[in-house]
Amino acid sequence: MIISENQGKYVFVWAKYRPVLLKMMIAAKEGEETYNLSGHEFQDLNLKKTTGYSFSLKVFKSKLANDIKKNLLAQDLLYVLQNSNKARELTEEYTYEFQMDKDFILKVTSEPRLPEESSAEVDS
Repeated sequence: MIISENQGKYVFVWAKYRPVLLKMMIAAKEGEETYNLSGHEFQDLNLKKTTGYSFSLKVFKSKLANDIKKNLLAQDLLYVLQNSNKARELTEEYTYEFQMDKDFILKVTSEPRLPEESSAEVDS
């Protein structure tokens, strides 16, 4: 993955966690997965500390399935997922939800899409 300076400040951190994210996505087909992220990696990039770190991101067919316009952390995670062949493959049949809380615990859940849901457009 090529990361340009135009990308968000968290892309590098999420790219580092990409192997963990992919393992969590695969395992989430069987149930919720959790992982304790290193909070200092995110905090060190947010010197103003004006925003929280909690978010919820839903992805289906590599497209956004909820509103994350105000959360740069979630936007950068989406960018990393969209640039991963394996993540794109996994989101073809499942909707994945990534939730991070204030303690930097990341939860990943998935749910299969029914054929009629798969053919419907996902709002961006």
